Amino acid sequence: MKKLKLLILCLPLLIACNDGKKYHNANEVEVVSEAKSIPESKVATAKRFQQEINEEYNHPEKTPLTKEDFLGFEGLDFFPIDTSFSVIAKLERTPDAQPFLMPTTTGDNSQEKVYGILHFSLHGKDFQLNVYQNQQLKNTEEYRNYLFLPFSDKTNGNETYAGGRYIDLSIPEGDSLALDFNKAYNPYCAYNEKFSCPIVPKENNLDYPITVGVKKFTK
Repeated sequence: MKKLKLLILCLPLLIACNDGKKYHNANEVEVVSEAKSIPESKVATAKRFQQEINEEYNHPEKTPLTKEDFLGFEGLDFFPIDTSFSVIAKLERTPDAQPFLMPTTTGDNSQEKVYGILHFSLHGKDFQLNVYQNQQLKNTEEYRNYLFLPFSDKTNGNETYAGGRYIDLSIPEGDSLALDFNKAYNPYCAYNEKFSCPIVPKENNLDYPITVGVKKFTK
C-alpha cells in the first residue's frame, strides 16, 4: 500500500525512519481498471483500501505496530462500508492562506498551509473541512499534488481513535474532489507512541458521527 509514514522522533520532522516519507502515502482519488479503463465502484475502492492497509500493517518492515502488538496481529477493525459517506466535495481554494506550524503529538510542528476548504453534504447535512498542503512535501515531484485531511468526529474516543483520523487526497484539476470517508484511518501514534502525528485542528471537528473507515485499535 502506498502510504506516507508519520514522523518519527529519531529523524528530523517530516521524515520517517524507514522510508523518508511523511504521514502516509496518498491514495488515488479515483482508481481506473487497467483492463477496461472503467473507474472502480465505490465499494471496490473501499475494499481495496482495507486490503492494502492490512497488508502494510502485516508487513514487518512497514507496520507502525509495536513488536508486541505485531505478534498475532490479524487485521484492523473497520466499520461496514457505506457508500453514502463517499461524496463529491466542492473545493474552495485559499491561495492567500499563510503557512503555519501545525502542532504534533510529541510537541514538534509540521509546516502546513490551508490549501482550500471542502464543502460537502452528508445525509442531508452540510459540512466543511479545511484541507492542508505540507510546505516541504509540495516541493517534491512525488508528493507535489498531495493533500492532507485530518478530522475529528463524534465517534472519537468510543468507536474510533480519540485523536481523530486522516484521509489522503490529491489536488484535483477542477473545483470538485472525491471525498470518501470509508478511507479514513488512524494516525500512526494510535498504534505506537514513538510516532509524531499532526494534531487535528479544532476547525476540522465534525459535529456528526462518521461511522465508516478504520475503528480504534484494540490490543
